[in-house]
Parts: sequence; structure tokens; C-alpha cells
Amino acid sequence: MAFKFENLRIWQLALELSGEISDMVKLFPKDELFILTSQIKRAADSVVLNIAEGCTLQSKVEFRRFLVIANRSALEVIACFYLSRRRGFISEIIFKEKYDKYEKLIAMIQALIKTLSVES
Repeated sequence: MAFKFENLRIWQLALELSGEISDMVKLFPKDELFILTSQIKRAADSVVLNIAEGCTLQSKVEFRRFLVIANRSALEVIACFYLSRRRGFISEIIFKEKYDKYEKLIAMIQALIKTLSVES
């Protein structure tokens, strides 16, 4: 692997979850294509992209800033799960499965943010 971010477990998990989201929304109604479908896919992709972009920077401060953005995007995905469940697009089982995976990812992102916040 040529780039540092490719070795990060949080980036690998975010990439995997983004693929799961992409597969999940294929079952959403077509009239949601430019609404919730687009929003949740963009938020899931944003997590992956911000981790990668932040990791390639030279400064811990900048990496931390991008991780904060990734964390916010992951929380946006969680909010989209609630909307999806409320509108009947996903079952309670799917909601719980995806929620748990994003909860784990968010915990990992926050732990990494914390390590970058410690003064060296």
C-alpha cells in the first residue's frame, strides 16, 4: 500500500461501511434518489475521504481537523439511519446492525482525535 491512510483501520472500516451504505440504499424508493439516498451516500463517503485527506497532511493539527469533519459526517450517517427507519426504508434489524457499526467507527475516530490532541 502506497499511502499512509490505506493502513489505518479506521479508514479501512469507513471504506467497508461506505460500500454497505451504497448497497443498502439501492432498495430505497426512486423518489428518494436525490434526497435521503444521496445524502447518506455523501455522508458515508465523506468519512472515508476526510480520513484519507487528513492523514496525508504533515501536521497533527490538520489531521485532527479532518478527523473532526469525518466524525461529524459519521454522525450524519447515524441521523440518516433514523430517517430511513422512520420512513420505512430499513428494518429495525438493519438499523441496529448499521448503527452498531457506525458507533464503533465513531468511537475509533474519537479515540484517534484524542491521541492527536495530547501535547507531545
